[in-house]
Amino acid sequence: MNLNGKLCLSLNKYNQLLLKLAVAILLMGLAFRFLFFSSHEFFSPDLETAPAVAKSDVTEATPTDNFTIDVSAYEDQNLEPGKEPYDENEMPQEDQEEEKCDIFTGDWIPDQSGPVYTNETCAFIEGHQNCMRNGRPDSGYLYWRWKPQNCQLPPFNAEKFLNLMRNKTWALIGDSISRNHVQSLLCMLSMVEKAVEVYQDEENKSKTWQFRSYNFTLSVVWSPFLVKAAIFEDINGVSTSEVELHLDKLDKKWTEQYFNIDYMIISTGKWFLKSAIYYENDTVVGCHYCPKRNLTELGFDYAYNKTLHQVMDFIATSTHKGLIFFRTSTPDHFENGEWHNGGTCKKTTPAKQGKIEIKDLHRILRNLELAAFQDTAAKAVENGVNFKLLDFTNLLLLRPDGHPGPYRNFHPFAKDKNAAVQNDCLHWCLPGPLDAWNDVIMEMMLNT
Repeated sequence: MNLNGKLCLSLNKYNQLLLKLAVAILLMGLAFRFLFFSSHEFFSPDLETAPAVAKSDVTEATPTDNFTIDVSAYEDQNLEPGKEPYDENEMPQEDQEEEKCDIFTGDWIPDQSGPVYTNETCAFIEGHQNCMRNGRPDSGYLYWRWKPQNCQLPPFNAEKFLNLMRNKTWALIGDSISRNHVQSLLCMLSMVEKAVEVYQDEENKSKTWQFRSYNFTLSVVWSPFLVKAAIFEDINGVSTSEVELHLDKLDKKWTEQYFNIDYMIISTGKWFLKSAIYYENDTVVGCHYCPKRNLTELGFDYAYNKTLHQVMDFIATSTHKGLIFFRTSTPDHFENGEWHNGGTCKKTTPAKQGKIEIKDLHRILRNLELAAFQDTAAKAVENGVNFKLLDFTNLLLLRPDGHPGPYRNFHPFAKDKNAAVQNDCLHWCLPGPLDAWNDVIMEMMLNT
């Protein structure tokens, strides 16, 4: 073979080699591209285009025939649909520690478990708060739970509470809202042991119960003003004369028991809106709403501010070694009138945070309460007094659905569905929103 032939043969072999190399590189590139994009799709889905869970995909719980949990409430709290709202693993522990828990700010969220007691399991519910027995037709107000901002709130543990209170005494001191609250606490504790009543006063307003297995005593002390007061009204609240208030004399009904009580919740509020004559040093100094008397109109805020500072100064300088709570006043939800002139409260679901306005009177009461507590808090710390604030105003502001309304009386529309009846938009159905107070109080006892 000549030189030209050999050269052509070499070139052909070279070209074939280059062609095979190019094909191999192309195939390797295609294989790499396929592997890369397949793995990327498998391990890193596009979060913006990931399919959202539709409401129709979520099973809606129906605790009763006439109530369905609103799934949107879960979404407002950034909870996964179908997930229990009080899953302890919902928030990582490190996040709970980093973010400050505001136990008094939050929202009411659906809780399909419902109340731990009913009017059939608890004998301590007074007639005016026994909405189930009195025929309230809706039951949705029972299926909500308080969810504080940035933290979890464990449900009240009656057995744990009673063990903590072994050989201790509790007292709730104040007006009819304190009586309302003590019934709630008794009902929840009665799921472990039923209390035995051991004392009641002549008016059946101050009472004491014992849980004998635990040697635990629970009392409610009737002192609606916390200062010395002469009240002239009947059982229905109809007054025959102005209240006489001694603003410089604390009510002995609670001060004489004060040092013998390990734990107490003290409160007042709405009674200061009543017509009253004010005394200091046993001398009349003025009044609130007394147009028929030739007295200086001082306003209820004058008397309330004086009373709050005297009460809290007494506490802060007392060197009491127990735990003392001051509870802010609770809002009512009367619409189109008040207690005495046809006011009603027909809401059947909670309000959302920021969607309901507090009434001016309630704002004034709460601002005076917060200011007085702030003025005395440092003094309490200095004297070693364990004095804490229960700021429940906002928590209950969001529950216009929780009042007895017309069902403060037994089946008010049984004879006439259009009957004109008095509504109670101040006190609270039991079971109902007031039960959440016990969750909060136990959490504060354990962790503050």
